[in-house]
Amino acid sequence: MNRQLLSRITINPEICQGKPTIRNTRYTVDLILDLLSSGMTEPEIIEDYPALEPNDIKTCLSFASQLSKVKTVQRIVA
Repeated sequence: MNRQLLSRITINPEICQGKPTIRNTRYTVDLILDLLSSGMTEPEIIEDYPALEPNDIKTCLSFASQLSKVKTVQRIVA
């Protein structure tokens, strides 16, 4: 995992209620992932959100990849 890329992800309780964001902006990681999963391309996202850089999008994907590498999943029964 590229630490330089992941340093773009910030978690600040004062911004977006502590959700992971890109470079302390109000662009959340889940927003970028939702845009990608809806079919938007990297250039389309950057066109709509000009403050973003290509590495910001790569960082979101890397962050999501790391989160998905769980060791076990346990079922919670209420």
